[in-house]
Amino acid sequence: MKRDTQVIHPPEVAVPPDNRPLVAPIYQSVKFSFDDTAETQRYLRGAREGFFYSRSSNPTLMQLQLLLAQLQGRDNCLLTGSGVATIAASLLALCKQGDHILAFVESYGPTRYIVQHLLAKFGVTHTLLSIEDLPGIERVLQSQPTRLVVFESPTNPVTKIADIEHLTAHARRAGALTVLDNTFAGFHNHGAFDIDIFLHSLTKYASGHGDVMGGAIIARAPLIAEMRKDIVSMGPTLDPHAAFLIQRGMRTYFLRYERQCANALAVSEFLHNDPRVKLVHYPGLVTHPQHRLAQRQMGDFGTVVALELNGGSEQGARFAEALELFSISASIGSVESLVMPPQLLGGQEFTPPQRAASLIGPGTVRLSIGLENAADLIEDLGQALAKAFN
Repeated sequence: MKRDTQVIHPPEVAVPPDNRPLVAPIYQSVKFSFDDTAETQRYLRGAREGFFYSRSSNPTLMQLQLLLAQLQGRDNCLLTGSGVATIAASLLALCKQGDHILAFVESYGPTRYIVQHLLAKFGVTHTLLSIEDLPGIERVLQSQPTRLVVFESPTNPVTKIADIEHLTAHARRAGALTVLDNTFAGFHNHGAFDIDIFLHSLTKYASGHGDVMGGAIIARAPLIAEMRKDIVSMGPTLDPHAAFLIQRGMRTYFLRYERQCANALAVSEFLHNDPRVKLVHYPGLVTHPQHRLAQRQMGDFGTVVALELNGGSEQGARFAEALELFSISASIGSVESLVMPPQLLGGQEFTPPQRAASLIGPGTVRLSIGLENAADLIEDLGQALAKAFN
């Protein structure tokens, strides 16, 4: 070969079968090749294993898919480039014109947008209730054919807990599929419930370091197979290097989550006892209205704490700005602690009844608790409260 050919066809380096790498390599290749046309056609028919084009399948992505599916207690998984992409891709793949979706006021803002605006363009209707409206859920599912029940637990930002058994039982009876955005609870929670599809933003706890985005759609094999063709054709596939970084983050997933939960409980107990705080939303507190339900459904109580400050939005902004260890930033689940002041929590499109159901008040602040020392976080919260009310 001439040198200008050599740079395109470099020497192959084979790793002996008994000489495995401890960390799987990144298959940063869009294309894979078989030795002949017949074997390529066998793969395309599903008659043999292998890889052909990374938008459809890639070894680095497959390792992460299998791990996440196993953790959630399901068979298979599809990966996307962001958490929001899992929501859009799943709902578009599962719905058709004339279908009806039951969704909830307390859902993530982009979820509501996709249901209320994007799917509405294609003739998909919806009902929006509070996640606490159990009679309303029964009424809607009994009175109207429903394709999907889309919800999350704990909810964002005030950590309401969905009654999953109630939702799944009535959805199953009505022939509706359940779609749970399980990001706040994590891969180790809710797998024992009769949920059809789990969605996760891998940007949060899976990555854990705020430096890579991704999303996961987890379900049993037949449902993944049903969704795969549509979702692969939409093209939201996760990049292999991002999958590698997320796989690396998963190695410390449980260590991080346990420490963050312990910190969140300590922080919530401190805030609960401060007279400048009107209300603390954290399922680990016995004062949380759904504490017992959270105990029954989850092995822990999560890492997000919301609080309602006396005074309102002005005190909320002052409080957030005075914090030194908490950055004003979107997202959750990173090793560092984050804060969202009232002005950034959204929900401006809510009607007055929806706003009341959301429990997002004028002084609501959301904290995502990180891995810092709990005593340092509490000291920082204390000094910020003092400055907010000075």
